[in-house]
Amino acid sequence: MSRPVGRVLTLLELLQSGGTRTVAELAERLGVDGRTVRRYVDQLIDLDVPVESVRGRYGGYRLAPGTALPPLMFGDDEALAVLLGLIAGRRAGLTPGGTAGETAAAKIRRVLPARIASRLDTVLDSLAFTDEPGALPVPDSEVLLTLADAVRHQRPVALRYADRKGLRGDRTLYPYGIVAHAGRWYVTGKDPEIDEERTFRLDRVTSARPLAGASFEVPDGFDPADRVLTGFATAAYRYEVTVRIQGTVEQVRARLPASVAGLEPCVPEEDGRGGGEAWVRAEVRAERLDWLPPVLASLDRPFVIERPEELRTAVVEFAERLASFARSA
Repeated sequence: MSRPVGRVLTLLELLQSGGTRTVAELAERLGVDGRTVRRYVDQLIDLDVPVESVRGRYGGYRLAPGTALPPLMFGDDEALAVLLGLIAGRRAGLTPGGTAGETAAAKIRRVLPARIASRLDTVLDSLAFTDEPGALPVPDSEVLLTLADAVRHQRPVALRYADRKGLRGDRTLYPYGIVAHAGRWYVTGKDPEIDEERTFRLDRVTSARPLAGASFEVPDGFDPADRVLTGFATAAYRYEVTVRIQGTVEQVRARLPASVAGLEPCVPEEDGRGGGEAWVRAEVRAERLDWLPPVLASLDRPFVIERPEELRTAVVEFAERLASFARSA
């Protein structure tokens, strides 16, 4: 690489670090005079890199938003951070756009110096993941960007959505927020047609179109993440479970997170089980009950099953199995 070309790339790297750089500062860093700096800036502009001049006492040059992403200059640690972020995001289902994450990582990997590529291989060889890549569907990039813009500007959107049975329908939504949870993306907001809050999985949204000429207000104190987690705990399932547990909300929440159970303090029953301690009523909705006895046992706290009777039977059978295992030689 010739020295002028190398200096032009160094100039680009300096401008990408942010802020406005004076001509004197750039000249000193590049080892050239101010006239040469201006010539290098012109070369970047010829390459469609959006460099703009800032006038005034503290003027100089800075990068401006452009129509295309200019070449990026990464240091060793920056390149590793970007690549690991792309790999981890794809594994966790947080990289939208199908193969976009893979192609972006491949482009960076292709131009890495050998010493950096070797460091990355060392990290990846020693890193284990608990799930398979691409195990969860990812949302369409255009859908995600459209909804994010609608959230920011509080504009309604028209959604085309497929439910869990594959039935397609059209909905209007006032999107309050976008939430990433357990490898999936969700949008939550208000459906004005039924005047209720709704949550949709983004990978099931096939199209999103902003509706012009309308706007909405987000309720004060609305927390999108809390709304999504609460929705999981209150969704319709086969069993509706109610259990009183001795302990505080914080103590019980360690085993029954917000996505699983709704918790609220309750007054101990006058049956001698109160003991003067705090009690919590847990409301759980579940398709199966087999996972609940081990969770209740892990709490290691007194509890009273209010409903359903099937859970009481499941807990007794679970306790008897544990006892038989303990007694066996």
